[in-house]
Amino acid sequence: MTPTTATTDWTPQSAQKWVKGGTWKKGLKLDVYPDVDAVEFAKQYHANQAIWDKAFAYMRDNDLAALPNGSSKLDGDLLTLSVTEPTSKEFDKTQWESHRKYIDLQYIVRGKEKMGVQPLSNLTVTEPYNEAKDVAHYSGDGGKYYDADPSTIYLFFPQDGHRPSIKVEGYDVVKKVVFKIRVAGM
Repeated sequence: MTPTTATTDWTPQSAQKWVKGGTWKKGLKLDVYPDVDAVEFAKQYHANQAIWDKAFAYMRDNDLAALPNGSSKLDGDLLTLSVTEPTSKEFDKTQWESHRKYIDLQYIVRGKEKMGVQPLSNLTVTEPYNEAKDVAHYSGDGGKYYDADPSTIYLFFPQDGHRPSIKVEGYDVVKKVVFKIRVAGM
């Protein structure tokens, strides 16, 4: 039986089956990166489905490449969108980060950038959590890195340290959208 609510009934197998089944996409033609925390995704999605569906519908129904840079609230403090075209950074100019109140849904609209992810337990705090900015920064080695491009969505939950905006050779400027989805129960 596949769980249908945000319960502790999700197992890695049932959550992975749900992610691969794609019912969450509602017509969106993208996949999440292969190592997404499927259990956390399933729990968060089912606990706050209307907000997730709004984010995925926005991605599906809008020309993201034509969006101007800037931030907007799509559903009050539950769902925000930031559109940027930053210059990618050399690896040593980037840092690990995490958020407590919001889940990052990061999507590369144009270009490529490298993104890293690893558990917070493997990282050392360099800047303590700033509640006003909802961010903490870390140092650490290791992690898993991905060449993010317009084919894949990246989801970073509060327990995920992530290191975005790393330059990929040949891609100086990258257009990116970041949806901030409020963590269920916050």
